Amino acid sequence: MGRVAVTDGMDEKAIEMITEQGHEVVVKHYTIEELLSGVLLDFDAVVVRSATKLTRDVISSSVNEQGGLKFIGRAGVGVDNIDIKAATENNIVVCNTPRASTKSVVEMTIAHLLASCRNIATADRKLRNGVWAKKELVGTELSGKSLGLIGYGRIAQGVGNVARALGMNVHAYDPYVPKEIAKKNSCILHSDINSVFSMCTHVSIHCNLTEETYHLVNTERINLMPGIGDDGIACGNHLVNCARGGIVDESAALQALESGQLSSVALDVFEEEPATENLLFNHDNFHGTPHIGAATKEAQARIGLEMASLLIECLGGEKPNTSLN
Repeated sequence: MGRVAVTDGMDEKAIEMITEQGHEVVVKHYTIEELLSGVLLDFDAVVVRSATKLTRDVISSSVNEQGGLKFIGRAGVGVDNIDIKAATENNIVVCNTPRASTKSVVEMTIAHLLASCRNIATADRKLRNGVWAKKELVGTELSGKSLGLIGYGRIAQGVGNVARALGMNVHAYDPYVPKEIAKKNSCILHSDINSVFSMCTHVSIHCNLTEETYHLVNTERINLMPGIGDDGIACGNHLVNCARGGIVDESAALQALESGQLSSVALDVFEEEPATENLLFNHDNFHGTPHIGAATKEAQARIGLEMASLLIECLGGEKPNTSLN
């Protein structure tokens, strides 16, 4: 039977599910040097999250004429840490689990939006420093404001539905989504990304990181944000990213915070991770989380079981119909 490397952790029930089918599972994180040395040659499959980077060189080191990897599983949504083209050239099936973490990331995004507008992180910091800032921390409501979603896939649609329930008007930019889907969800779909920024005081990022989307959120677009809600309230501008690091130009975001064009920035993902010395951390109107959008017990259980099913199917000789290549 097959040998499976799990490099970034996996739900215990999922591991049991794989081993019950007769496969061997090795749970161990490997350094880039180990990966490049061909450590994965001894495995038929590898399951990663975001920490392990499966570059072209790593993939080339993981296959030879005698065998090597046949399956790469991304336990999560984003696959920018996997060279899918290189995997395809080496006849390696690549699968992810895009549906399993949707609810968790939706809730995290809404949490960041609410925390931003109600100054929750700032208030907590001041309380810990002995400051009772009741009068200075006057927030604004989400109701009566416009939320712009950059990318309109499953997570963005979920965020939009919650936002509408809170009284927000929802706009989106996604050139790959049919207008009918947006219409069904009472979302205004724009053909120009700049028009979303110009109409929305709150913007949330939900696209993949590609060459096209790198630093998609920049000074020019941030400066388009109006600062005044549809209800006439000067609510400021708020930016949230729980998608992928690198889509937001963090230097531009910091400059916008310092100038006052942005009232808050909330990030769960960063261009360089782990992020421990980011200059945004020094600004009072920034708050962040360490890439934990999908880190709920419920999501990890769903992700693990879905990935285990895909892996077992592939090692059994069948190509999953949801494979990415």
